[in-house]
Amino acid sequence: MLRKLNIAIVGCGPGGLATALFLKRLGHDITIYDQYAEPLPVGSGLLIQPSGQSVLEMLGLLDSIRALASPVHQLHGISVEQHRRALDMRYSNSGDGTPALGIHRASLFSALLEAVEKAGVLIVANSELVSVEESENRITPVFERTASDASFDLLIDASGARSPVAGGKVKRLDYGAFWATVDMPEDHDVMPDALDQRYYRASQMAGIMPIGLNPATGNPGAAIFWSERPENADRIVASGIERFRKNYCDLWPEAEPFVSQLGCMEDLNLAVYNHRTGWPSPTERLIHVGDSWHCTSPQLGQGANMALIDAAALSRAFETSGSLLEVGQKYRKARMRHVRLYQILSVIFTPLYQSDGAFKPWIRDMVIHHFAGLPIVRKIIAITVSGKLALSRR
Repeated sequence: MLRKLNIAIVGCGPGGLATALFLKRLGHDITIYDQYAEPLPVGSGLLIQPSGQSVLEMLGLLDSIRALASPVHQLHGISVEQHRRALDMRYSNSGDGTPALGIHRASLFSALLEAVEKAGVLIVANSELVSVEESENRITPVFERTASDASFDLLIDASGARSPVAGGKVKRLDYGAFWATVDMPEDHDVMPDALDQRYYRASQMAGIMPIGLNPATGNPGAAIFWSERPENADRIVASGIERFRKNYCDLWPEAEPFVSQLGCMEDLNLAVYNHRTGWPSPTERLIHVGDSWHCTSPQLGQGANMALIDAAALSRAFETSGSLLEVGQKYRKARMRHVRLYQILSVIFTPLYQSDGAFKPWIRDMVIHHFAGLPIVRKIIAITVSGKLALSRR
């Protein structure tokens, strides 16, 4: 195993925090840099797939996170034009049947941040990375608003899809989504314990997912989503909340108890998604984790999970390597097949659920209607969404 190293981690998301915990427990000195005035989560609800849960269990955090989350046993969607299934996946078909966990990003973030702080990891705020400077034996992060003369043995870039030091071409996806967090209504007709969605072809999508605790109210919560092209955002915001609620309920009338809680357009936020597969750093002193290496559409629900798996794989590489060069080689070898597979799947499936036109969603509906009920197909889909495809063969 490597000697004690001085390591900088840039980014305070799930991947950066989990990596900090793993490496701190291996005895390394860790400093986390975050671009915000104080570390904050970004986003609403997410799914922690069984693959990500296994990493949280390694960190000893799964029980505390499970208490803040809601089990999600099924992904379900209806194409309203023909009233056919557009999405039908049950975690019970994956083999062990472990459900996903629907959780607010703030709940996941808080659990990881608390563990990092208890471990004694230093967090430096107001540090937006713009570049790095490297000598033969050290690497130094360069920040936009603050000067830093601290240099490190290794810099781990977990700063996300817009990382300024990551390789690979970033493609902004055609569709993003408005999202918000509301309380779970006491009386509603939306499918319980499921990520449920309604589609008009692939150009409109409304989604609702239980997320356990709503951090804003302390009540059981739900995340609601509305798929949209980013260039339409200003027009939709200008149209006002009543128009938004009407459009949502026209597509999905049963969602009214959820969207009626939205008081103004400021209750909604727009997420814009990117796709990129970076290439390995030309230096042994810079390693990428999570979206700074591989970012995709959220259709497969793998973003946070892939970052958590990266963190665990990097920790294993540290435990079994004698040099930083060997760490990077082992880490990339352990993750490359899994990353490439889900990148390909994202490219294939995203247009079926977020795109213009009628042909692609028609193919989606026909395929799911005729083939998704076959046992072998159901198992493959469940294993894929669980995040385990290719992991078990490593």
